[in-house]
Amino acid sequence: MPQTRTPSIQTRQLLDALLSQRGQWRHGYDLSEQTGLPSGTLYPILMRLSDRGLLDSKWEPSPHQGRPQRKLYRLNAEGVGFAIEHSNPAGKTWRQLSPGRL
Repeated sequence: MPQTRTPSIQTRQLLDALLSQRGQWRHGYDLSEQTGLPSGTLYPILMRLSDRGLLDSKWEPSPHQGRPQRKLYRLNAEGVGFAIEHSNPAGKTWRQLSPGRL
């Protein structure tokens, strides 16, 4: 039987952000701005959630010539259930919960 760990504060913060605009495709930059999570924390969490089958993702061509594509993310049905189950009830941000960090 696989062991289920409780999501980290940062993961719950990201889940709350994705849940707040359920069904909408979101860029990593938008999610970073909303959550306050640095990219070195945000993108590994997005990859883990995607690997677990909780997120859908797709590439969007850049509207600006010469710029790389951007990846978009959104919760799928299983991810919505997981996010609701593990939501951050106090609505605290990662920075509020982790005063010793950046």
